[in-house]
Amino acid sequence: MRNLFKVAGMLAFTGLIASCNSEQKVADYQVIPLPQEITTAQGTPFVLDGGVKIIYPEGNEQMQKNALFLAEYLKKATGKDFPIQTGTEAKGGILLTLGLQAENQEAYKLKVDGDGVVIDAPTPAGVFYGIQTLRKSIPVSVGATVSLPAVEINDYPRFSYRGVHMDPSRHFFTVEETKNFIDMMALHNMNRMHWHLTEDQGWRLEIKKYPKLTEIGSKRSETVIGRNSGEYDGKPYGGFFTQEQAKEIVAYAAERYITVIPEIDLPGHMQAALAAYPHLGCTGGPYEVWRQWGVSDQVLCAGNDSVLTFIDDVLTEVMEIFPSEYIHVGGDECPKSEWAKCPKCQARIKALGIKSDAKHSKEEYLQSFVINHAEKFLNEHGRQIIGWDEILEGGLAPNATVMSWRGEAGGIEAAKQKHDVIMTPNTYLYFDYYQTKDTENEPLAIGGYLPIERVYSYEPMPASLTPEEQKHIVGVQANHWSEYIPTYSHLQYMALPRWAALAEVQWTMPEKKNYENFLTRLPQLIKTYDAEGYNYAKHVFDVKAEYISNSATGALDVVLTTIDDAPIHYTLDGSEPTSASPVCDSLLSIKENCTLKAKAIRPTGESRTLTEKVSFSKSTTKPIKANQPVNPQYEFAGISTLVDGLKGNGNYKTGRWIAFYKNDLDATIDLQQPTEISSAAITTCVEKGDWVFDARSFSVEVSDDDKTFTKVASEEYPAMTEKDPNGLHEHQLTFAPVKARYVKVVVKSEQKIPAWHGGKDKPGFLFVDEITLN
Repeated sequence: MRNLFKVAGMLAFTGLIASCNSEQKVADYQVIPLPQEITTAQGTPFVLDGGVKIIYPEGNEQMQKNALFLAEYLKKATGKDFPIQTGTEAKGGILLTLGLQAENQEAYKLKVDGDGVVIDAPTPAGVFYGIQTLRKSIPVSVGATVSLPAVEINDYPRFSYRGVHMDPSRHFFTVEETKNFIDMMALHNMNRMHWHLTEDQGWRLEIKKYPKLTEIGSKRSETVIGRNSGEYDGKPYGGFFTQEQAKEIVAYAAERYITVIPEIDLPGHMQAALAAYPHLGCTGGPYEVWRQWGVSDQVLCAGNDSVLTFIDDVLTEVMEIFPSEYIHVGGDECPKSEWAKCPKCQARIKALGIKSDAKHSKEEYLQSFVINHAEKFLNEHGRQIIGWDEILEGGLAPNATVMSWRGEAGGIEAAKQKHDVIMTPNTYLYFDYYQTKDTENEPLAIGGYLPIERVYSYEPMPASLTPEEQKHIVGVQANHWSEYIPTYSHLQYMALPRWAALAEVQWTMPEKKNYENFLTRLPQLIKTYDAEGYNYAKHVFDVKAEYISNSATGALDVVLTTIDDAPIHYTLDGSEPTSASPVCDSLLSIKENCTLKAKAIRPTGESRTLTEKVSFSKSTTKPIKANQPVNPQYEFAGISTLVDGLKGNGNYKTGRWIAFYKNDLDATIDLQQPTEISSAAITTCVEKGDWVFDARSFSVEVSDDDKTFTKVASEEYPAMTEKDPNGLHEHQLTFAPVKARYVKVVVKSEQKIPAWHGGKDKPGFLFVDEITLN
């Protein structure tokens, strides 16, 4: 893993040496995010050489700061100094000016001709985004002279809220690291930083009226190793921001037109606060700052009046630090088990006349009482709330904004209720998920699989909403939960270059987006990452493989590609490819067991090795039909996934597994001719915490005509216990040899989750990766 993190620095050093020259370079306006309108013009280019002045309006501090930013960016790219001065005409320089008439206040116009460069906008923020486009169009080439072709760019953002989330609560990030995070945001035209400051595992913001929140609540005695392994590292862990430090970060962000939105997550995710002030909990403690990951059952006591006072007091100090119109109050994942047992909470329920109904329990409605209290308090002080989509439960005031994280359903419902919505679905925008299927060679992550192409494919505007309802989708945000992101370098690695894809989702109109075109523009942005010293993931430069089951030829066809058409060398015997290995310049057709290895070999170095074990059985690449539907959320390549000869690992979201939910795997394989078989095998992937369970039964039937089937083997399996392991579960049936053309495989899913599980009596997911017939 250390080698992965070292590569960025090596590439940056190599690129810097190569670019130290005096040749002329040409700017490329095809930047990320792609501007809405780029019109190339006839005329003389403008040469950006040393001595070119940056001109800004006199008496405007924000525009002066913009000029200083541009001078700093240009010096980093070219190594040259660019003086700034006041004025109103370009005169062979770069003019930053206000006056553009545009409905969108973040719009800008960038015009280049032989006389100079003009960036015009309605606001200093618009000028800043024009500066970012100019900055990214200029090649990073220290010592070179840059030629700017004549152009007119008219640009504006699609969404007004373009956010990313930072979680210093599970793992702490310093003031300087947070500022660097903000600089990264500016490069990607982002304007909202959601700062998750409180958690079960640590309270990170000084509150002067409650000093123990940081004296006690910011420190945990040790941290669990891995995914709640039961083993701990024995090392005290802590950190917090003083109010002055928080104000410093807010000011730093504001200079870059970024608003910091603090989150005080309540009434759950509060065990660190309870460790400091035990009387705020239902049991009175004692509590400790949580040492493991997940969600603690210990939450604020909703029946305790002192809790309401605590909320008011904390939010009062938060408002003094953060000028943001919006304050995030969390509202997610609040267990109700303590409330159900707590006399004070039950008394509150009775006093409020709360009743359970078909939608929610009385304890769930009690949570809306707490959220509504915080909302009313903030509204009285001129602020609005943002909350996770759980705050919909129990009703909201009209001006509350909902952050939709459990897919898009919460956002759709909120928009229908006329609430503003920020889309941040975990299925596209949780950047703590793995970004490659090769998880064994990655730093430990929470799970999932979100490659850059899936991020880019996200369309935040649900087609099911009316045009009027769509107006309530105001923004898009990606989240970086830090349970498994222990260092800032690791955070950068999880963010970049996925932020590049996110930026285009947030900024660029969907009709202008094209993933293949995006990939051609990405290397130029990555050169800026190198110049800035950012640690980014290199998967985008790896060999990509597409596997196609070809039932006509009986082969698994493999298409290998790279982002830059670099030569791809491969082997089929499991040996490491070298420059002497064959080059894959067309389709690979595989018809027998092998271990495919492939890598791109470039003058600047080699990519990581793609490794894939292909295992053929009598069902591999044969035609297959689904008699019951695959779950749409986890359909991936569809039912043919079960006969492609490729096995999944312990991560069910990689696309190697397909899912069935509220129904069963029922599929028929056409062996294309009468074929003798005597065994059938499947593998399931289990992750009980995600409601993903093992099979309850497995049966095999055969037929000669695809109409009349005879069962040849079956097995029943017991419901899973709490102690049964997650991971891969193999199931095999053996039977007397039988000759048949059609084979029906039926695997029944868990229709009623056991009582020991939080999802008791609900259906579970069934994930299967391959049907093997022999």
